[in-house]
Amino acid sequence: MLGASLNKVFNYFKSRWQSSWNYSLWALLIFPLSPLVGAVTVGFVSLITWLKQSRKINHRPLNWGFALLSVLLIVSAGFAQDKTAAFLGLFNLLPFFLLFAAHSALIQTFAQLRQMAWALAIGSMPVAIMGLGQLFLGWSFKFQFVWVVFSWTITPGGNPPGRIASLFLHANTFAAYLVIVFILSLGLWIEQWRLGMSYWGLSIRDRGAEGQRGRGERLTAPHSPVAFIFLTLAVITNFIALIFTNSRNGWTIAIFACLAYALYQGWRILVGSVAAIVSSVFLAAFAPSTIAHIFRWVVPAFFWARLNDDMYPDRPIALMRKTQWEFAWSLAQQHPLTGWGLRSFSTLYQAKMQIPLGHPHNLFLMLSAETGFPSAFLFCGLLAWILIISVQLLQKSKYINAGDKLIFFSYLLSFVGWILLNTVDVTLFDFRLNALSWLILAAISGVVYRDREKDRLASHQN
Repeated sequence: MLGASLNKVFNYFKSRWQSSWNYSLWALLIFPLSPLVGAVTVGFVSLITWLKQSRKINHRPLNWGFALLSVLLIVSAGFAQDKTAAFLGLFNLLPFFLLFAAHSALIQTFAQLRQMAWALAIGSMPVAIMGLGQLFLGWSFKFQFVWVVFSWTITPGGNPPGRIASLFLHANTFAAYLVIVFILSLGLWIEQWRLGMSYWGLSIRDRGAEGQRGRGERLTAPHSPVAFIFLTLAVITNFIALIFTNSRNGWTIAIFACLAYALYQGWRILVGSVAAIVSSVFLAAFAPSTIAHIFRWVVPAFFWARLNDDMYPDRPIALMRKTQWEFAWSLAQQHPLTGWGLRSFSTLYQAKMQIPLGHPHNLFLMLSAETGFPSAFLFCGLLAWILIISVQLLQKSKYINAGDKLIFFSYLLSFVGWILLNTVDVTLFDFRLNALSWLILAAISGVVYRDREKDRLASHQN
């Protein structure tokens, strides 16, 4: 009886397979507002994908690497001083490896990349608006609907005070979310701008389009004035919110992304303008006082004082990233093979420095200290593998139209931004941000694998 019922349920879900991707898009759309609904939906889609495409998933070498990494992490937890905390820490990694494997099989086309980027852009708007209201209008509320299905808490003035955090726990976490969404939204905006230029018959000076007006745009979504206006508002709103998170990491990566897009498009004037603005800010912050004084007449103190820490002159040494990194490195050297156990850094650091701190603000040093060098090196190797195969696909300019190249470049840029974020912070402790990061990695890998499968089929036919 039970077996027959389960078989009916499986057959029903199998028949609904085509809608699984739509469920993932809805999850991305609602994730910032309801992590619980987003998590349940993404987990549901991952399970159905595993049931449907387990053979494909099990035959991919990249997934073998993550399976080996999972074994190493479990072994490391078994040697931890606090085994309970270490095994609980596995939930920040192992479920997301499964999510990655499932969605890399589900996401296969450039069209899906666009849909995913649109869902993120649309979903970011209410969160960014709440954040701006939090800082400038003093919004403060706590809304809870059906237990934790929708649970929103807005603290007036932000967290820390004076920095936008919106529905996220900390301004730095919100900045990490915003910078990823900003990169993808900007990629969609550039695509719509190029389609608009082509639609109106204007010339495009664009290396991404290989010097030919409109090359490849006919294969993407048509130009839409409404879409262009919305994306313009989304990019501007997210960028303004990012500025007021007061996150130096977020600022730096957003500027890096703008320069990368400008170089990719061949916009030399924009590259020069951004470089001049950035140079002025850095001179105001770090140049000798006689030179810095000149630039500080132009550059607001909000920027240069944050960069050189004049805004927070009495910061304890234990809160400096250099101190945290040195301590994490010393821990890694003491237990190089298995580490001290996941979630052990905070306890060890507080015992040493008498200051509570959740993590060492560097994911790779944290993994080295908590799980050992073998696990950390394997993790970095798998990320490097994804990065290499992504660049190889991007270089196939003869086989991919310009519009698809641009959207894939946006995802590759967001991946690089995620790596940079995690060299100065740790993003995996926020469930929404962690899931978003692994979905982006899965999207990149899925498109690359699909392209390779098409190449193999073409070679067999020839």
